[in-house]
Amino acid sequence: MADHRETVYPVVGVVHLPPLPGSARGGSARRFDATLDSARRDAAAWAEGGAAALMVENFGDVPFVRDAVPPHVVAAMTVVVDALRRETGLPIGVNVLRNDVLAAIGIAALAGGSFVRANVYVGAALTDQGVIEGRAHEAQALIRGLDAPVAVWADVDVKHAAPLAARPLADLAEDAIVRGLAGALIVTGRATGQPADIADLREVRQAVPRTPLYVGSGATVARMPELLAVADGVIVGTAAKFDGDVANPVDPARVRALVEAARATRQARSNQRP
Repeated sequence: MADHRETVYPVVGVVHLPPLPGSARGGSARRFDATLDSARRDAAAWAEGGAAALMVENFGDVPFVRDAVPPHVVAAMTVVVDALRRETGLPIGVNVLRNDVLAAIGIAALAGGSFVRANVYVGAALTDQGVIEGRAHEAQALIRGLDAPVAVWADVDVKHAAPLAARPLADLAEDAIVRGLAGALIVTGRATGQPADIADLREVRQAVPRTPLYVGSGATVARMPELLAVADGVIVGTAAKFDGDVANPVDPARVRALVEAARATRQARSNQRP
């Protein structure tokens, strides 16, 4: 693979936060310690198993807010990201669902995060929250204004959504990088835990060969050789949970298996190069 400007992480472990206080299923702010303990437990399991980085997201806050999340979500996630960075020492990404990339940048900048995920970064998509429009200009302006060393990882045709106008994935990928200044791209399946299409990965890779490319859903030990033959890394949530159930805690043994599969695949590819 060609040299990349951004750091590449072979396995990025997702820390799915429970419902935060103030969300539809969230509890009292006075019991936030339980939420923080859950995040610490999963982050420790990822670190123990050898993950290269973490991605923190407010996964439990369904139904998600379409655009700007309330202030208490930003506060809660800032507390979590700061704690996990200090305790694990791993690079941390922030994904504020459904698509509050500006809040994610603010959290990362002040809590020491390294990157953020933008589910809809350029263009527009029809989602279960309605129509969401990309905010690349505002995101890059905020990064510059905060003087924050934060990269944007942009989804290309993100899961649980459909572009308002059909366009080739290659065009979407080029727009995110060339016109949106994203630092990395993510390709997913149609829904949480669903496998990404290898043909989609290849199309994006061909369009932007020098850009870090991640698989955003459906990565498993068995699929690792196929996925990492095209992509640089995987973002894993469901496959690392006990019994492969997204509602369960992270299983360190599953993490180790995923990390080892990624390591073996990357080593095999390296050995094949002239």
